[in-house]
Amino acid sequence: MFIVELAFDDGPERLAARPAHRELLRRWHDEGKIVMAGPYQDDAGALLIFDVSSEAELDQLIAADPYYTTTGVSIARRREWSPVIT
Repeated sequence: MFIVELAFDDGPERLAARPAHRELLRRWHDEGKIVMAGPYQDDAGALLIFDVSSEAELDQLIAADPYYTTTGVSIARRREWSPVIT
């Protein structure tokens, strides 16, 4: 699994791009590629948990979603994660 943490600024571009991004997240969730995703309560960023077999697969998903390159959105951190309890 991989954790991706996003950071947001207040730009309107991010909000305009969010509906298409959320639709991709729903599809990936249905396909079992993402476990959970959502913004922090203060809307300063978000946390996404991907269940993919490799970092290359994670890279492909990120590249397929224009949200990650939208003005106002940046990937603050991404890490491989090994949960003990699921």
